[in-house]
Amino acid sequence: MRRRVLALAQIAPTLGDLAQNFAVHQEKIAESRAAGADLVIFPELSLTGYQLQDLAPEVAMRRTDPRLAALAKLTSGGPSAVVSFVESTDDHRLFAAAALLEGGEVRHVARKCYLPTYGLFDERRFLAAGDAIRATRAALGGSVAGDVGIGIGVCEDFWHPTLPAILAQDGAELLINVAAGPARGASVDADQGLGSAASWGTLLRATAALTTSYVAFTNRVGVDESLIFWGGSRVIGPDGVVIAEAPLFEEALLLAEIDLDEVARARSALPLLRDERLELTRREYDRIIATRAGLEEV
Repeated sequence: MRRRVLALAQIAPTLGDLAQNFAVHQEKIAESRAAGADLVIFPELSLTGYQLQDLAPEVAMRRTDPRLAALAKLTSGGPSAVVSFVESTDDHRLFAAAALLEGGEVRHVARKCYLPTYGLFDERRFLAAGDAIRATRAALGGSVAGDVGIGIGVCEDFWHPTLPAILAQDGAELLINVAAGPARGASVDADQGLGSAASWGTLLRATAALTTSYVAFTNRVGVDESLIFWGGSRVIGPDGVVIAEAPLFEEALLLAEIDLDEVARARSALPLLRDERLELTRREYDRIIATRAGLEEV
């Protein structure tokens, strides 16, 4: 059996206070270990806070930062962890990134590819967009290294359906979204609840069903300046059914057991990934790109 226990750490990071946020991560990793979790997932920019703006360069870290390495060492005895931070690079770019920590090491880093610039958001002013989409393999508490295919997206990334689709095609069975989703549309009727939560719920269920993958969504809570974050973290099965869900606006450690053998069964019964025509998609995208660039006659 390929069963794993996920812990979704729905926390309220303190804006710009790395020492405090690292301490919270240490506590939640220990709490997850005590609960028998194989993987603990933190929200977007969990180590720094979200509304950084001009503060981003001051809290940015290389992926080789000793503080990140010290946090990774806590995973040597399990659980694995997905944490999020501002990554700085040799060419002086800053990225919103999420790292898989496992076996005492930083095993994989995913950079946010889609930076929102609408409504409440202005991320492109302060951060660079990632330019690679890669799934990776992890043990996640299992005895076989690389037994589980995972794909990580950062918040807005899942609002562009090509990204989770590529992760699934690249071998991901578990799609992870780390988010800092602020509350919007709070005045909608009681049947629908918070507008942003309802929209995310529809998106995440559709993503799980269309990729026949597990989806783990960890959203933060708390306040950064004028932004209020709503939480509602959840785990969804490859059939699009919600398995577990955290409360709105409250800190929580949500535990959920998943059976990764269910992914194989779902993909056999509904072979959407198998039947996807990647060559057709590539050809048509190439045509559209060329047309927009004026390289091909319309």
